[in-house]
Amino acid sequence: MSVLASAAVHAGEVEVLHYWTSGGEAQSVQELKAMMTARGHSWKDFTVAGGAGGNAMASLKQRVLDGNAPAAALIKGPAIQEWAELNALTNLDAMALFDKWDDFLPKVVADQMKYKGHYVAVPVNVHRVNWLWANSAVLKKAGVTVMPTNWDEFFVAADKIRAAGFVPLAHGGQDWQDFTVFETVALGVGGPEFYDKALLKLDKAAIGSDAMKKTLETFRRLKTYVDAKAPGRDWNVTTDMVIKGKAGFQFMGDWAKGEFLAAKQMPGKDFICMPAPGTANAYTYNVDSFAMFQLKSWEAQKAQGYLAYVLMGKDFQERFNLRKGSIPVHLNLNMDKFDECAKRSNVDFAATAKAGTLLPSVAHGMALSTAQQTAMRAAVNEFWNTDSMSVGQAIGRLQTLNAAVAPKLAHVAEKK
Repeated sequence: MSVLASAAVHAGEVEVLHYWTSGGEAQSVQELKAMMTARGHSWKDFTVAGGAGGNAMASLKQRVLDGNAPAAALIKGPAIQEWAELNALTNLDAMALFDKWDDFLPKVVADQMKYKGHYVAVPVNVHRVNWLWANSAVLKKAGVTVMPTNWDEFFVAADKIRAAGFVPLAHGGQDWQDFTVFETVALGVGGPEFYDKALLKLDKAAIGSDAMKKTLETFRRLKTYVDAKAPGRDWNVTTDMVIKGKAGFQFMGDWAKGEFLAAKQMPGKDFICMPAPGTANAYTYNVDSFAMFQLKSWEAQKAQGYLAYVLMGKDFQERFNLRKGSIPVHLNLNMDKFDECAKRSNVDFAATAKAGTLLPSVAHGMALSTAQQTAMRAAVNEFWNTDSMSVGQAIGRLQTLNAAVAPKLAHVAEKK
């Protein structure tokens, strides 16, 4: 009996931990639920609200400590390896071999899904992070005729939008949103090589360079274009400001596009997508993936196996990403049904991979250790929120990041 056929015989419950709770994200999850229940498996949501998944990870750690892990959890980047090192994840090689995952996954993505050469997680999409979104009507009313391609042009446009009575930059004052904007500014100001050295390799010379100084100065200047109600605002509420014509611009990954689409808006007509200023020839990526945990029940294991199969299937990859705003991670999928933003993302993803300017998003957990990412996010957030903190002081904080050693979820390992 094949792996797939066996998975269909024994229906079981699959519990999934995720934090996709906003409009476009929630619709995407419904696609997955429908496919699982149509096969006879029962779906149980373990949903934890909160941008970037911080709350979800805290809940997951407690569940593992209690010996009650879900079937799958939305985990990505180096965090997958941390969980795998604890022997908490299950081996997916049988399903991967059956469905030939290595044949249609980009190697850079496949490698992140494996631990010591074995699949332990399943990727579902590729998000581009370095996007600039705009409301077409607001730009027209403000007299902004072209999207800005560099930071000088951005500030000129932002001044016009403010003069026209709109919020120039929609931003949610949460640490992960601050971090998202910061890495985008760093890429646009310093370029891919600077981004690689300063944010990925944590090179002290790069962090102390003029490029980092200009990055921080540009980042701080952006705050002057944000409204006073920004602190604590969720990202999707912030996107809604652009959708409803209250604000002109937003820097956010293409999960924001899912919100525009859920609001029945059309790319190129109601809203505009464009790489952030100075970043047209680079691509910061965020791959959502589900790590699969070890389960005791045979029926639950089979439901889990079918979930992995569905996640990697062309049907789900297409339907899910059409709603989510991202592009399929499946290399052989036809893009005809996707909008112009997704098609550009797909082309740029391939082009930057060849050019060596395809870069993991630091802000979204694709590059650094958990401890290093947390420390950088805290430093960036403090700089954004503390006007008295100098650029020099911020650089000093960032130069200490190499001292941050990943905890490897030791507190979980001790009780396993």
